[in-house]
Parts: sequence; C-alpha cells; structure tokens
Amino acid sequence: MDEQAAVAERYARFARDEAPGRSALYAEWASAVASDPALAAVLARIAAAHRQPPLVFAVTRLLGAPESGEWPSWLLAHADEVVAECGSRSLQTNEPLRCAVLLPALSLIDGPIALLEVGASAGLCLYPDRYAYRYASADGDTVLGDSPVVLHSRFRGPLRPPLRLPDVVWRAGIDLHPLDAGDAGDRRFLETLVWPGEEGRESRIRSALDVVAADPPLLIERDAVEAIPEVAALAPPGATLVITTPGVLAHVPYAGRVRIIDAARAAGRWITLDAPSLHDGWSAPIDQATWPSDAFALALDGDVLAAVDPLGGFVEWRAGLRASHD
Repeated sequence: MDEQAAVAERYARFARDEAPGRSALYAEWASAVASDPALAAVLARIAAAHRQPPLVFAVTRLLGAPESGEWPSWLLAHADEVVAECGSRSLQTNEPLRCAVLLPALSLIDGPIALLEVGASAGLCLYPDRYAYRYASADGDTVLGDSPVVLHSRFRGPLRPPLRLPDVVWRAGIDLHPLDAGDAGDRRFLETLVWPGEEGRESRIRSALDVVAADPPLLIERDAVEAIPEVAALAPPGATLVITTPGVLAHVPYAGRVRIIDAARAAGRWITLDAPSLHDGWSAPIDQATWPSDAFALALDGDVLAAVDPLGGFVEWRAGLRASHD
C-alpha cells in the first residue's frame, strides 16, 4: 500500500470507528480526507508518526483553519505550512482526568510518594494530590479532596476501590517533547488537542495547567529507557518511587515497551494504564475474550486492579476489595 492509500484508509477508519460520538466535526474532516485524493496526498507528505488524525486536525486549528465545510480548501491552500508544523509536533493527550483512574492504584501505596511519569507532556497527571474527585455510582457519589479542579468519573460494577489522596513529595516527568504549563504557546497547543464536541474537557485542562504552572514539576527531555534510572536516582530518600506509564506505551515500538517496563519495575513501583493486548507485562494473562471492549487495564506492578476508561471516565474495580472511602 502506498502512502496516499495508507492515509485514505487510516482516515476512513477514524471517521467510521473513532470520531463518532466524540466529534462530528472530526468525523466530517476525516471523511473528506478519505474520499479526496488531493487531501490524502497532502497528508501523505507528513511522516507516519506525525499524521494521526487528531494531531493533524489540531495543528490545522492551531494554524487558523475554519471549523466548517471550508476546511478541505483551507488545507490545500496551506499544505506546506501544515506539513511543516505536523513534522515538529507530537500527539500528547495530557488528560488530567486520568488521575481519577490512577488514584485507586496510588491509594494502595503508602506515602510519602515520589512520582515519575513516562510520557508526561506538560505534567498534568503528576498532580493527583492537587485535584478533587467525584465518582458517581448507583449508590451515591463518592467525593474526595478540595480543589478548583474537580475530576468527575464513575464507578461501574459492584465493587469499590479504596481511595485516599496520595502524599506526593516529589514529582518528575520524562518526555521526548515536554511542554511548559506556563508557556502560552504550549498551553494553546494542549487546549487545541481537545476534540471539538468534547464538552468540559478544554476547561478542565486549562484549570489543571494553572495548578501545574503554579508549582512546576521536574521535566526531562529524554528517551525514557535511558532516562528512567537517572531520573529515579534524583528522587528523595525515604519516599516510595512510583513510575507511571498512563497510555504512553501504545506510542512506543514493542521492543521499547518491554525495556520501559523492565526499567520501571527495576526502579520502583509501577502503575500502568494500557489495552490488555498491548504487552506482556501483566502478572497473569488477561482474558481478552471477556474483557470490556471499551476499557484499558489498570495495573500495579503488573497486577490488574480494574478495567478503566482510557481517559478516566469510569473505574470497574476487579481486585476483589470492597468499599473503603478514606
């Protein structure tokens, strides 16, 4: 399959399987690319690692594309600019709501905690102790914390995880292209990565950026495999080092995933959030035939604790622990 055909196929799949229910506008744009060889030819000029539909669409909006039916003609008129800008950008889904599904795993670890995230972007998922949480369920809401940033999630199924705010005394992130929560350009890019139609998400990210900018984490621009041991050595003595890989391993080739997992487990406790089929880092095989199709696996040191929404929308606890709301 040539590059243009690959683009058309990828965007057709996005329009059919990924955009519906999240963004009608992105579904429309993706369908246009899939059906117009001229549009596909433009995007085929972008390296495959930088032409994912959400990234390309965000870049066009960042560059001033109209959010209307005029988008195809705008793309053709600004092709060189879009190709160049996409080549310098990476898809960075820095969703603070993921802290709502990381929190149950963090609640099982005694503090103080030194938190190190792989693929941290601007570090919005390094502040689980600075957010408030509201989990909806059939038997009432569970509320935790006091913060201007309130993360709304829900419990699914009969079990409830133990919950407590972690005592985070040090936080650091590793990323190939870290973003600065205090930089206006970086903030705008992260806000633009929100899909049109996702209500509440942009304001949540904006509020979380304010939290991070007020007390910035240590952000290291490095390859994770090489950097994990070195950055881990900077954690304060007496704190439990916790390495998180929330949704980032899918963007790493398989051999790199294995090396990151090995490095994380060698350095400290490891919390991950991944599709069950993504790697073999689980303590026991996951029955993918019965695993919920809309869920990732949340695991601590490879032990699967819950089926969770990839972006934090729900927690389906599976570790056999009954409710304990500290």
